[in-house]
This record gives sequence, structure tokens and C-alpha cells, in this order.
Amino acid sequence: MRVVVTGASGFVGRALCAAVQRAGHEAVGVDLRSGGFAAGDVVVHLAAIAHRRADATELERVNVGLAKQVGQAAAAHGARVVFLSSVKVHGEVSAAPFTERSPIAPRDAYAESKARAEEALCAVPGLRLAVLRPPLVYGPGVKANFLALTRAIAHGVPLPLASVKNRRSLLYLGNLVDSILSCLEREGTFLVSDGVGRSTAQWCEALGLALEKPARLFPFPPGLLPDKLAGFLEVDDAAIRTQLGWRPPFTPEEGLRATARWYKGF
Repeated sequence: MRVVVTGASGFVGRALCAAVQRAGHEAVGVDLRSGGFAAGDVVVHLAAIAHRRADATELERVNVGLAKQVGQAAAAHGARVVFLSSVKVHGEVSAAPFTERSPIAPRDAYAESKARAEEALCAVPGLRLAVLRPPLVYGPGVKANFLALTRAIAHGVPLPLASVKNRRSLLYLGNLVDSILSCLEREGTFLVSDGVGRSTAQWCEALGLALEKPARLFPFPPGLLPDKLAGFLEVDDAAIRTQLGWRPPFTPEEGLRATARWYKGF
């Protein structure tokens, strides 16, 4: 199978291309900025702007416009598309776990662009499409908030999280890549995660064990903390497990240890 990957040089793309090749397929990276498109059996569309500094116009042009172009080109070549979306299309916080049936209710421009990209792809005539909606992804090469948290724990920074009793789902990079591989010949929309959610405090403690630097957590009123730390964001990924028979090949502990090894080595 020839698998075309947009965003092949990114955090997820590098790991995916290596996994595609290990699975015996051909991985072809494309740079959409140059207007190129390579024909293949399936296109995994990862390329997107994720940072909050991008304005709405740029997010629309890249995250929505390029997704639509990829979908149209793939349909014209008879190729499938696997699109990496985000659980954030459902919102930032929920008392109950999100499922594929949860309302689409994005709360920032990035999540809105992902929701609109899904709509654009679904509107492409004849396109065979699989959509994955992961929560925060961590693993070797991670950036942004998870890297900042890893750095804080590694340096013994006290964190006001001991009283947080929420539940949040995360997804290890290796598990995300495996879920993408499971969708190469399938269609549908699926949420995906490492499994049962944990509190932010529990994730910090587990990351501290992986780093061999116990997390220094102290009590603080959870209501005064931002949603990304104290809010509930749990994923119910029963659909991908039931319909595709997918199971995460790595435990969270294995994923955190791999992340910790990478962090210590750079």
C-alpha cells in the first residue's frame, strides 16, 4: 500500500512514516506548501497549524482550505483519506466522557478550524474518509504544554495540583500512530485515547515516576485553576475498539517512560 502523509516532518508525521514502513507499506511525505500532491492508496492528512498565535484567517486557509484540497485530490485519484482532527471539536470540558455522538461545540479558533475541516471533507463527493479525534498527544518530540509540564516536574517545580480530582484522557504517540494504521482501509469517525482517564494529579505523579523525579504537588483550590489543568476532559473510545477491534499497544506507563527517556536525552 502507498501511504501519502502530509505533515510528514512533524511530531506525529515522523513517527507515522516510520510505522508505515515497518508495517511493509510505502510512506510518501508531501509538502502542501509547494502545491504538491502525490497519488497513493490512502492519504493521511496531518498538516495543520496548532498554535494559538495563528489568526482565524490563517487557520481557515491552512487547516480548512488545505484539508478540502487534499480531500478533493484524493477523491479524484480514488484514494482514501485519514484525517487527524481533535477531541476539542466537542469542547474543552465535559462532566461526562465525550463520544462521537457528543455535540460539536468548539471553544477556540483552532478547534473551530478542525470542525470546519471535517465538514469540508465530508462534503467532498465520493471521498472515502476516516476521522480520528484524539485528546492531547504526548511522546518523544512533544512540545507546548506537555513539554512545559515535563520540564517543571524534572526540575522539581512545585505544582498546585494535589487537590485536583478531575479525569482527563491523553494519548501516547505510539498509540495514535497505531490507531491511524488501523484506519488506513476503514471509514468512519472515531475518538481515541490511551484508555481510562486519570486526574491531572495522577498524570503528574506517573510522569514523575517515569522521570525518576517525584512530582511536587501541593493543595490549591481547583476552582481557581484553568480548565486545562482542573477541568474534566475524558474520552470514551469504545467505538474504535468495538468497530475496528483496536487496542492501544502501549500502556500509559510505557508511553511516559519513552517520553522521559527522550526528554533526558535532549
